[in-house]
Amino acid sequence: MRKSLFAIGLLAISYSVQAQILCHVDTNANMYVSKGTLVYSGGGMQMKGNGVIENHGNIMVAGSATDLFKTVDASNVDKTEATGGGNFINKLNEPTAFASMNTNSSTATPVYTYGQLYITGIPQANITGIVDQEVRQVKHGDYQQMGMPFYMKTPSTLNAELGKTFSTARGSKNDILYYNNTNVVAVHLPNISGPYKFGDAAPAHAYWMVGGSGLDLSTITRTVKGRPVSDDGSFANAPITLQNAGAAVNFGTGGSNVNQYYEKYYSYVQDGFHMAAGGTAWQGNYGKNWYQFSNPYFTNLDLSLIGTAEPGATGISDNVNLTNIYGIRFEPSGIVSSTTGGTSSAAYQAVTFSAGVPTGNVDYLMVRPFSTFAIKLNDNSVANSLNLANLRRFNYYSRSATTDYNVTANKSATAKTGTVKQLGIIALDANGKEVDRTYYVVYPDGTTGHSADTNTQFTASAFNTLGTFEEAPTGGYDYNYTSSYWLYINEANENNFLGKNVKLVNYSSNIKSYKFEIRENAALVANGTHQLSSGVGFYYKAPNGTVMQAKQGDTVPVTNSEYDLYYGEPTNNVLATQTPSVKPSRTMVVYNPDITNYIVRFDPNWKKADIEVYDMSGKLVISKKAVNTSADFVIELDGSLKNSYVVKIVSDKGETVNTKILK
Repeated sequence: MRKSLFAIGLLAISYSVQAQILCHVDTNANMYVSKGTLVYSGGGMQMKGNGVIENHGNIMVAGSATDLFKTVDASNVDKTEATGGGNFINKLNEPTAFASMNTNSSTATPVYTYGQLYITGIPQANITGIVDQEVRQVKHGDYQQMGMPFYMKTPSTLNAELGKTFSTARGSKNDILYYNNTNVVAVHLPNISGPYKFGDAAPAHAYWMVGGSGLDLSTITRTVKGRPVSDDGSFANAPITLQNAGAAVNFGTGGSNVNQYYEKYYSYVQDGFHMAAGGTAWQGNYGKNWYQFSNPYFTNLDLSLIGTAEPGATGISDNVNLTNIYGIRFEPSGIVSSTTGGTSSAAYQAVTFSAGVPTGNVDYLMVRPFSTFAIKLNDNSVANSLNLANLRRFNYYSRSATTDYNVTANKSATAKTGTVKQLGIIALDANGKEVDRTYYVVYPDGTTGHSADTNTQFTASAFNTLGTFEEAPTGGYDYNYTSSYWLYINEANENNFLGKNVKLVNYSSNIKSYKFEIRENAALVANGTHQLSSGVGFYYKAPNGTVMQAKQGDTVPVTNSEYDLYYGEPTNNVLATQTPSVKPSRTMVVYNPDITNYIVRFDPNWKKADIEVYDMSGKLVISKKAVNTSADFVIELDGSLKNSYVVKIVSDKGETVNTKILK
């Protein structure tokens, strides 16, 4: 008869001279750790026979060099991936809520929770126990972006665990690859049955790309099992040095050079950070100083202050300060295999750091087990150290800089000068489901308009349907750049751009309302708040011309495709100067890095359009008549030619858009 324990505690405790096992769950015993509970073991842990720890909460095992984490059979023989499993299970509490990100706030109730295991101080050689880790993920496309937080796990074991058969054929959507940061290339495993292992072919923190053909993690809860990774630094998991990523790589003109697999760099290298910071595609820092990682632990990672120095008091600092970080990219989606060999993604989430606090979608800063992220540095000037072991958190929100560093703490930051104010606009469909989002950030050190000095901007993807456009110094569109890029995160100087407008534009008829999310120094303000600590708040201009206060949590109907956003209430004079005599069309020409070409994105009111493209000598190089405007039009230009072009687009109603492409 199986024994059950409903109160948290130890079923059996055995002591030895070496104190190797403190918590022992014997055959037929069941230890149930409930959601929100923290169980602490100041030594080793062992599960025997069919003894089970079912973890819905948080378990911390803090041991020493002689302690053990073990799963053994009835004869006390260590279990393996092939013979073990089922003794220690990290459970998902709300498995169908996996697509919802928890709000990064200490006052918010997390909607998606799961069992977490934190092991510290025990050498890797002493961690032989098998953990069953349940997993659900949003489908990313042709390749699933995943972490593999296991020590020496055989890749072929994923066949049964993930419910599909993997192969070694590169580009088959059944292969398994990891990202090599130094060479800016995805490396595939030439053999999945051995000798290659997860954490052997690449470190435990490697960014893995798992073939997505026939892979279903979004409707089925899968269980992946293996030995946890130690934090003792012996298993390629010591502090990671971030320097020289891509330093020796020559991408070639327009990214046309090839990697070791003869894949063109433009088929997979994407760098929205460099473009938003005033850079040029395939020049300077584009594609370089880019580091892709995954969470190597069964515990959340808190990335909220990795770009900020903390107080040096004992127990407070996590000893991570990437002094030249620009931002982090999360959750790529719409990943497709390229005809030239690489893969590209259609959309992603982003956070930038140069303001002194995180800006953008800060909810993603709490990185779940199995999740991935990519860090962009501004340059190669500093050998930064990233210790992921010090970023582990049980909580689903970040810790405070004044709170002692520990696994259950929370965390926030302080801006460079003054405070950072952020307006998030979340686009919702008729059912209240999120369609897209964008951010407008202001602070005293912010940079208005297009400049190489921008700190927090990130470009919108060509596949985003909501974003803002680079602003002119007096407000409104800067028409010099409407054809070059638009923005997922836009920044402005709160003093010189006070009361001036940024253009918010949406390109989807599915967007029926906007919800406002307002943060100050990365922390959510209270519901209904408009006026911030500066005494100033954000505003928006409704289609009828009325300027309205933007308040935290408010949802407003969308009745037009173009709105104006303001920090500080505009004066009548400012409003008057921003009203053009002829309203510009919403048709735009934007660069799509996924295909290394420009596209025409049409005003939703257009039905057909004629497109002509001229080179600077006046020669007509492209002419298309009666183009269907329901989809983007790709302007197929020779990427090897450094030339400028004039694009003329005429709608079926005679509306004309003229713009330039500068290459």
